[in-house]
Amino acid sequence: MKENVKRDRDLVQFGQQLQKIRMGKGLTQSEAAARIGKDQGYYNRIECGHHNLAYKNILKIARGLGVSLEELFKGIK
Repeated sequence: MKENVKRDRDLVQFGQQLQKIRMGKGLTQSEAAARIGKDQGYYNRIECGHHNLAYKNILKIARGLGVSLEELFKGIK
């Protein structure tokens, strides 16, 4: 099923940064998702820019991947 959802530019940029960090750590989406207590599908939607996260989930991601909030948002304008 093809999605016809217009993705928010900020969410897409965040997802791209998250993917860059995850790949730099040599993690699969499933491994990264397990680190934050979520399933792979949820994590995939974040990387694809389809999820507007609550602050608590952003903190879980940063802590789970062992990065600062600053690094998570690096390059996002």
